[in-house]
Amino acid sequence: MKIIVVSDTHRDFKSLLTVLKNNPDADLLIHLGDGESDFEDLSDIYPNFPMVYVKGNCDYGFHDVKHVVKTREGVNIFCCHGHTFAVKSTLDILTAEAREEKCDIALYGHTHVPFCDIVNGIYVMNPGSAALPRGGSKCSYGMIKIDKNRAITMDIHDINGK
Repeated sequence: MKIIVVSDTHRDFKSLLTVLKNNPDADLLIHLGDGESDFEDLSDIYPNFPMVYVKGNCDYGFHDVKHVVKTREGVNIFCCHGHTFAVKSTLDILTAEAREEKCDIALYGHTHVPFCDIVNGIYVMNPGSAALPRGGSKCSYGMIKIDKNRAITMDIHDINGK
């Protein structure tokens, strides 16, 4: 199972489309917010591709879901934008919520800075921003692979492949 994770596209549809086109073997795309119109446009082009969207702090449309739990290959994934979990200050609240939801992975956006590590026993990823990176990072997205034995690998990729 190959999962693409993006966040904070902020009306840069081209970057979002590039990520999906460069990963034709992906099984799922998760967008962690602040790119509602980009997500809707991508859904129009790929109506049968599995996608998940959670609401970001800059989204004002019809997506009201602030977090979601997805199960893939027996692994539970907590997906949120991050602003309601104080991710700019600590990851403790996020990982506690993920643990409460019985999740193995916690995904968040909001900071525009990529992060990928194990925190408090939970795999944690912020894919950074696909459009407006901060902290000296580049436009990026995340990749999660889960094998049939529930082994998890996660990493961050530069959208432009550099």
